[in-house]
Amino acid sequence: MIAQIQGKLIEKKPTNVVIDCNGVGYNIHISLHTFSLLPENDFLKLYTHLHIKEDTHTLYGFIEKSEREIFKLLISVSGIGTSIARTMLSSLSPKQVIHALAAADVATIQSVKGIGAKTAQRAILDLKDKVLKLYDIDEISNQTNNRSKEEALSALEVLGYNRKQAEKACNAVLKTTPDANVETIIKLALQNL
Repeated sequence: MIAQIQGKLIEKKPTNVVIDCNGVGYNIHISLHTFSLLPENDFLKLYTHLHIKEDTHTLYGFIEKSEREIFKLLISVSGIGTSIARTMLSSLSPKQVIHALAAADVATIQSVKGIGAKTAQRAILDLKDKVLKLYDIDEISNQTNNRSKEEALSALEVLGYNRKQAEKACNAVLKTTPDANVETIIKLALQNL
């Protein structure tokens, strides 16, 4: 309904700002990420999301369009309301949220106050495909592969294998099976060692 607001910045707090737009002051809730990116000058433009409930109309503002889109995705998940979504975008940067969802990183999502294991798993289940479609995933999958590869290498070293040989075996596995998880990398690497 209200896609953006621009005007003079009247009040600035870590959780909200007030913007004067032609004589009307809009109280807009923001994340700490948006707060950290607010300009020093008086003029401000925020991309907004109007959240309507039975008893309130609440306006949420974001300095970046991408943060607003992530916020909308998060609140679409059962168990994640606007306050938890805002807390998530205050605890993690939008990129970290995208990476955690795409990489199915339950621990990172669960580290946000108010999100339990079931809600974190539901968020991943509901949003992973959407995030993969919307954002550049090569970078995300490379990070996941690197983490999996490192864990596999550590395990192989504990088993007594030489690091160089283990790394060579892991690279061979990832060449043929790029999306292999840690367990698969270890099993296939053991066959090559």
